[in-house]
Amino acid sequence: MLMNYKARNLEISEAMKEYCEKRLARLDKLIDAERAIVSMSSVRDRQRLEVTISYNGVVIRGEEEGYDIYTCIDNVSEKLESQIKKYRERLSQKGRNNGKNNLAAAAMCEEEHWLEDKAPVRIKTFTTKPMSVEEAIMQMNLLGHSFFVFINSEGNVINTLYRRQDGDYGLLIPE
Repeated sequence: MLMNYKARNLEISEAMKEYCEKRLARLDKLIDAERAIVSMSSVRDRQRLEVTISYNGVVIRGEEEGYDIYTCIDNVSEKLESQIKKYRERLSQKGRNNGKNNLAAAAMCEEEHWLEDKAPVRIKTFTTKPMSVEEAIMQMNLLGHSFFVFINSEGNVINTLYRRQDGDYGLLIPE
């Protein structure tokens, strides 16, 4: 797995990189990850870690904040591992042949743009293939988002899935 590191208000030491690579190497047993982006930042005495892993067009993200970056690495690694296992199990229960390679959905590319008043505006472009509503729910949960735009395989039309305040899901279908 190719690891890209980003730092903000923090210098990433070789020991941090080695520890992070060692912990995330455990995920290679579960998925054939192409690359991982590891973002570390520090604000006052708090450390923040975000790991984004992409493989076969799927994006999985985990984030953690704490006082020790090594603890954050451990926690994110465990979160990602349990997340991957959970969704692989769901896929195998639905009769798919191999959850390792069947998670399919949007590969996100993020570009940050700044307006004149310095308010951040994030523009995301993504590619997707037609998927069922159940697959879209899984992908939305993998990304940790409250909504997800996808092409519904039933009608080949763009739908928007969202999480309601009561915890259920809503689906927007254009006429």
